[in-house]
This record gives sequence, C-alpha cells and structure tokens, in this order.
Amino acid sequence: MNAANTLAFLVFPYIALTVFVFGHASRYLTDRYEWNARSSEFLEKKKLFLGITLFHWGMMLVFFGHAGGLLIPQRFLDLMGINGATHTFLAHYNGMATGIAAFIGLGLLMYRRLTILRIRLTTSVNDLITLGGLIFVSGAGLYNVLFGDYYILDTIAPWIRGIVTFTPAPALMQNVPLSYKVHILSALALLAFSPFSRLVHIWSAPLGYFFRSWIEFRRKIPE
Repeated sequence: MNAANTLAFLVFPYIALTVFVFGHASRYLTDRYEWNARSSEFLEKKKLFLGITLFHWGMMLVFFGHAGGLLIPQRFLDLMGINGATHTFLAHYNGMATGIAAFIGLGLLMYRRLTILRIRLTTSVNDLITLGGLIFVSGAGLYNVLFGDYYILDTIAPWIRGIVTFTPAPALMQNVPLSYKVHILSALALLAFSPFSRLVHIWSAPLGYFFRSWIEFRRKIPE
C-alpha cells in the first residue's frame, strides 16, 4: 500500500469528517445570522421550481440509497434473500434514476443562476463553488452508474463501514477504479466545505412541520 493511498483513504476522510462536524458546530454558535439557504425564490420563482424539486428529491434519495446500500453489511441482506447480484442490480437502477434527477436539477439551477440577471448579481463565489461542487460530485457518481462496472460490495462498501466504525482499511481502496476514487474524494471534499456554505441549511429542515398540531380556521357567520 503506497503513501498516496493512505493519505487519500485513511487520513483525508477523517480530516474531512472532523471539519464537517466541528465546522458546523462552530458556525452554528458564532454565525447564526447566516445560518440559512439564502433562497433566491423571491427574485424568481417559476424557473426555480423544477430544478429545486428534482435536485432535493434526487439528492435525498441518493443519500438514503448510499446509506442503506453501503453501510448495511451484505451478510444481513443475504439473510433477507437479497444476494450481492440483486443488491447491485437494485443499486444500479435506483442510483441511475435518482442520480439523473439530481444532476438535471443541479444543471437547471446553475443555468437559472447564470442567465437571470437579478440572480446572477446576487450570486457569490461561494455560491458558485457550492453549486459547482454538487454538480461535479453528482456527475462523477452518475458517470460510474452509467459507464462503470465495478463490484463495490467487497471493497468500497467495507472501506466506508471501516471509516464509520473507526476500523479503517485503506488497502481495500488500492485497486478501485480511478473514477470511483474521484467520486469519493470529491464528496469528502464537499462535506468539508459544507459548513462554510449555504449547505448548512440541511440541519434546519422543518421536519417538525409534519408533526405539529392542526391549525384551525373558523369562519365567523354574521347573525
């Protein structure tokens, strides 16, 4: 195992995750005024809807697909009757559908941001880096789904579980195709950057909205 592989798949993941955790905590405590998505909806709404819908639903489903497909050991899925071939088949086509949705949504959002003057004038370099990073990461993942043909359940999946459980095994990544490595490393870099971008708003998702009490509106009938 060479030094570059160790740095990329042992040292860098923990640096990125450390910055992710402590960066968000620090920003929440010191910069709550800017803890928001800085939505541009009030500037233009019609062209926003399709892009933001495809992006959010696609990215959320991609996230849960990655979490379930990579963090659950294959031996547990085998007990449920889902063997490695079936697992790979389901991951491939689910990843294709959700990845395409997320990628198209991001493309529409970037096009909107660059072509509508009032939005372009309020766009910061940070906004472009954030959106460009999301496009690159999702595009790299989609490339692997469409053109890659690599069985990840014996290499990438156990490597990720090792990172999460603090039992890292970077040697598993030694012979993984370059396109998969690019996707993983760019995703880690985006995680490390996220505390310093508008992506912090993922922690402020209004999930409590679905569990709040009903609001009653009563019409007063004149006597």
